Amino acid sequence: MQIPTISPPQPAPANDSPVDGLDGFRHYFADVNGTRIHYVSGGAGPAVVLVHGWPYTWALWRQLMPLIADAGFTVIAPDLRGLGYSAHAEDGFSKVSVAEDIRAIVQSLGFATINLVGTDIGTMVAYAYASRHPEEIDHLVLAESLIPGFGLEELMNPATGGYWHFGFHAQADLAAFLTEGKESGYLLPTMSMMSASPDAAETAMSLFLPHYVAPGGMRQGFKHYATMVSDGQENRAAFTAKLAMPVLVLSGERGIPQAQTLACVEKVAANIQTDIVPASGHTFSLDNPVWVADRLNRFFKD
Repeated sequence: MQIPTISPPQPAPANDSPVDGLDGFRHYFADVNGTRIHYVSGGAGPAVVLVHGWPYTWALWRQLMPLIADAGFTVIAPDLRGLGYSAHAEDGFSKVSVAEDIRAIVQSLGFATINLVGTDIGTMVAYAYASRHPEEIDHLVLAESLIPGFGLEELMNPATGGYWHFGFHAQADLAAFLTEGKESGYLLPTMSMMSASPDAAETAMSLFLPHYVAPGGMRQGFKHYATMVSDGQENRAAFTAKLAMPVLVLSGERGIPQAQTLACVEKVAANIQTDIVPASGHTFSLDNPVWVADRLNRFFKD
């Protein structure tokens, strides 16, 4: 496979500037929790917060966002700490800390409660948010991931058939060193495999890879993995009762096995629904946004 050359990302947008191709949405920056977080927001009504994973940015949700807004919601899609247009950081990558980045934005916008959606690492962040502030979450969606402290550790152990990449990525400095200059070669095949869309590679090259080939981009992503063992310890220490709010476990038809995510969620939540996004992979919000929007809108309005 010939690896294409990826251009650096476009300069950061101005605060309160319109988002190209997304009418009614604007870019914002917030100085919160010791860092600067970029987010995109639009619409009106109750809040829906969309939390992406790795190796993506807020733009993972861009096809879904107007469909959610059209159903009567304010949509908020942040870039995780250190990723996308958010500022690079040296610390604060625990899932509780990253959740507090997002919570500070939510509070600054005046929302007492939200509907919270996470996928991949965003699911780990969403669980940290919901478990520490359950009274602030109306509905919770956990997708395409595992929960630290409640199943992740067993499934990140390659000796028992678990996912090898967790351990590699957790060595953030070493992983960044070994992938430097090879970012596209490392990420593009996986990003293509994780999608059911025929244009997955082109989407990755235009929307996501520029942020990861930029200096420090890979290291910032790996730092989200470096805290996962301690995230699990913190989650177990903080656990007192299962979450009571409605929880939807959402999985792509060709994503990671839903049984893995569900087994984690059953340990921490009492009121669970499940669904499979047809004709989609790990990147279900890009692969089948119309179906996802309809399912989320119905879930939020229950």
